[in-house]
Amino acid sequence: MDRDGARLALAAVKVVSERLQLIWADMGYRGQGLKEWLEKECKWQLDIVKRPSKWGWYPIDVEPPPLPAFTVLRHRWVVERTFGWIGRYRRMSKDYEYLTESSEAMIYLAMMRLMLKRLARKAPNGVSSPQRLGLTGLARAF
Repeated sequence: MDRDGARLALAAVKVVSERLQLIWADMGYRGQGLKEWLEKECKWQLDIVKRPSKWGWYPIDVEPPPLPAFTVLRHRWVVERTFGWIGRYRRMSKDYEYLTESSEAMIYLAMMRLMLKRLARKAPNGVSSPQRLGLTGLARAF
């Protein structure tokens, strides 16, 4: 099960990530064992993203409420959206890399490019140089 492998993967993450506090997971990771292990060993909080309940017990003469055709799951779109952004890059659309380190580097490059595009959109003319601002001496260094 994924739940059993999660401990191995998250133990490796614990070594390199000191800022992690909250983990969102889908229904496959529910259960007290993983949650207790995360709280005890890693001091992290596990939040299970739950689907809306589809079934319920209703009396025969009561019509159940209609379910929407599509329901957005809380926090689920964050991961799916990121995969979509990464998949836009031709080299990341397939698994071309032989080494996982190369794949990781390509993901970093794709996300850096995305962030640089967003930052450039916020400052379309770029950041003015100290000379253009008329700064001289020590003021140019800051």
